[in-house]
Amino acid sequence: MGKTKISIGTWAYIWGGYTDKPIPFPAVVKKLKELKFDGIEFGAFAPHLEPNSKEKRKEIKTMLDDAGLGISGVAAPFPSPATTSKKDYLDIVKGHIEMCLEMGIPKLRTETKDPPTKVPGGMDYESCFSVVAQRWNESAELCAQSGIKFVWEFEPGFLFNKPSEVVRMAYRVDHRNFSVMFDTCHAYMCGVVGARQMGVKETLPGGVVQFAHMLTGKIGAVHFIDSDGTLHDNETSTHAPFGKGRLDFDAVTKAVLEAGYSDDWWPIDLCFWENALEATGPAKAFMDKLVSKYGK
Repeated sequence: MGKTKISIGTWAYIWGGYTDKPIPFPAVVKKLKELKFDGIEFGAFAPHLEPNSKEKRKEIKTMLDDAGLGISGVAAPFPSPATTSKKDYLDIVKGHIEMCLEMGIPKLRTETKDPPTKVPGGMDYESCFSVVAQRWNESAELCAQSGIKFVWEFEPGFLFNKPSEVVRMAYRVDHRNFSVMFDTCHAYMCGVVGARQMGVKETLPGGVVQFAHMLTGKIGAVHFIDSDGTLHDNETSTHAPFGKGRLDFDAVTKAVLEAGYSDDWWPIDLCFWENALEATGPAKAFMDKLVSKYGK
């Protein structure tokens, strides 16, 4: 492992408190350069990526290169893997792979998309689980052919959010190029609070630390952020700035590393936070201290 690098998800500056007035991408780049970030986790959404064209992607990549900022991964639009046809889903994956290759992006993040409280499309649970796993196995293979990691971000707002389901899916997909994105606040809401789970609630006595250990060898990406134990708009985890929540980041970071996470990038995620731009500086300072203790 080389020098540990800090990035931050750029979607924080277009959603939440910025929905009506997104922060322009050049202003985001300028701010992150001033704060000495190593890079961004790219949110491939409008208005930052509008239109989604070769020309626009080249413009963004040039801007980042000029600022000395890399890209740790990308979050891009995905449909439901359960109810979208194989051809349509894989065509979307291929389009995202093209973007990754053009911009030098090493990881592509996906999600189950469907709400967590019922199985979609009139399917039974096991059939749905099997279809999703198969679709992601095929997607992971496509990504592998281009040298891009395919990672799934579980969260309380989407289907399959119990700890046992997350672990089971990681093994069911059964592909060397498929792994789990371990977002610390999602891990808290899914593993400690048991938010928005279908059927019998499942929580872990060892909390986020136990959750990370359960995924040993399967964590391919991380998002660092605090959790105050609440949901944003009753849908997904509140991404509370460091120090405004309940997480013990010394214990959590040690657990993630013990579980085998070895990537250089340690991204921050301030998704939906009302004043994400103002919170970015303190978040970077917190991560600098964490990296100095546990990074390489």
